[in-house]
Amino acid sequence: MPRMKRLDLPGVAQHVIQRGNDRQACFFHELDYIPYMQDLREAACKFGCQIHADVLMTNHVHLLMTPGVPGAVARTMQAVGRRYGT
Repeated sequence: MPRMKRLDLPGVAQHVIQRGNDRQACFFHELDYIPYMQDLREAACKFGCQIHADVLMTNHVHLLMTPGVPGAVARTMQAVGRRYGT
């Protein structure tokens, strides 16, 4: 059964959680947070998301984001996952 579609309304803030694969660590050193945040900022600007708050833990990330257009959060997180994960 496919996952239910997310509510994706422009101008409505969303709490986004991104976890490491099998909840493994994503960040191993304090300096690992810097490129992630740079990639996130670039992607958010490119796809039209505002980032209001962020909490970066060793194995997951919490973000409060507001999309400017439908699909902006998904495209932003996809872009970050492609760049940071490789």
